[in-house]
Amino acid sequence: MNKHIAFLKDSRRARWAVLLFLSLVMFASYFFDDQFTTIGHIFKNPEILDLSWSSADYGLYGGAYSLLCVWGGLVVCGMLLDKWGVRITGTLFVLLMVVGAAVVMYGISSAFHDSALFHFMDRFFGKPSLALAYAGCALFGLGSEIAGVAVTRSIAKWFRGKEMALAMGLQLALARLGTAAALLVVPRIVNLNLDYIPFSETSKPALAGFVLLVCGLLVWSVFLAFDKKLDVQEAALAEHRGESTEKDDKFKFSDLFKVLGNKHFILVALLCVFFYACIISFRRFATSIIIPRFGIESDLASLMVSLIPFTTIIFTPIFGSLVDFKGKGTKWMILGSFLVLIAHLIIGFAPGLPVFGYVGIAILGVGYSLVPAAMWPSVPKIIPDKNLGTAYSLIYWIQNMGMLLVPIFVGRIIENNKGVKGAVYSEILFIGLALVAIAVSVILSHSSDSHPELKLDTPNKVK
Repeated sequence: MNKHIAFLKDSRRARWAVLLFLSLVMFASYFFDDQFTTIGHIFKNPEILDLSWSSADYGLYGGAYSLLCVWGGLVVCGMLLDKWGVRITGTLFVLLMVVGAAVVMYGISSAFHDSALFHFMDRFFGKPSLALAYAGCALFGLGSEIAGVAVTRSIAKWFRGKEMALAMGLQLALARLGTAAALLVVPRIVNLNLDYIPFSETSKPALAGFVLLVCGLLVWSVFLAFDKKLDVQEAALAEHRGESTEKDDKFKFSDLFKVLGNKHFILVALLCVFFYACIISFRRFATSIIIPRFGIESDLASLMVSLIPFTTIIFTPIFGSLVDFKGKGTKWMILGSFLVLIAHLIIGFAPGLPVFGYVGIAILGVGYSLVPAAMWPSVPKIIPDKNLGTAYSLIYWIQNMGMLLVPIFVGRIIENNKGVKGAVYSEILFIGLALVAIAVSVILSHSSDSHPELKLDTPNKVK
């Protein structure tokens, strides 16, 4: 007698609850990563800061996020994700996020400045607070990226054949709500109207982010219970059918070279690095660019920058639904990359009226919604399930090369070219990156047309 065993992921409530749990973890990660975004202009005047960081120092700190990711951490940990599974590997790196955030929080605090550790590090580093925060940010970055891979792979597992692009779009939207929260909350909890800004003010965002990450760790534990139950159900069905519960397709090291030999994968990875460099690196220095460019105050600048995440919160799920039900994923990638180019042209060269700043930032947000909504769900179409952790990790690894280097270049540009000149030169760099992103997306689209069997432009939803 055949007994039907329903899977937990077939329950709409269960799989959307799982999506919420996963999204809240990344919400906390995005908040912490963007804690300084709307107050980044204070680093132009290091003499008024107890922290004593310059714009170049801030750019160096921002690049630390990608340090361990670039130097092999992401690739190795991605392979561990495929070998050990989401629950073990994901938990380790969610914990690493929390630890890294704690190190950053301590490194920029007055407690560290008055400690024996500070005086010891002062023998080797010109700015011990920067050195310790750099190490903490590197740990946080690796933890955040692998946690992001675990989240993306988990969504693919729970939503395959269902609303995968919508789910990934919603996860990105909710995660970017963390960025929006940072952009709006941080300027209101940090008192910048001082002739001298103490540690107690610049460390407030890190404390808020750390609390959110601890809450994210608790939510992750709830997801683990759901995911364990699903695996038990799948094992029970396999046993009921007389099938082996041992997986025959476990990850092998040789699979790494199979992934790297996939030209469509390489194109997606290249699009990722050039596209995200136009957004994430810009966002890190956004206030330092738009304040001199459009002659506005820091409060208005933070409100303007917040359009990026709020726009993506609205449009990413919409575009995800379009990809699910209408397809044409590679065409959306071209359009999104083109919109990012238009946005940077406006921010860099339109008349210096605030209205053009709002228009440019809003267009940037729409482009930021389009490409990820189509790009991330395309990976499971070209890579086998057993290699998804490695594939997403490799993409993040390549992306982090850009995130490591571009902030350093932009920080140097702004430090060496004051005012509008520095803003325009920075935008020229972003425009060049956007042009490369367009070229890569066009090549990917042509390749998709030549290989319809990959179904990169077909709808995700199975009818």
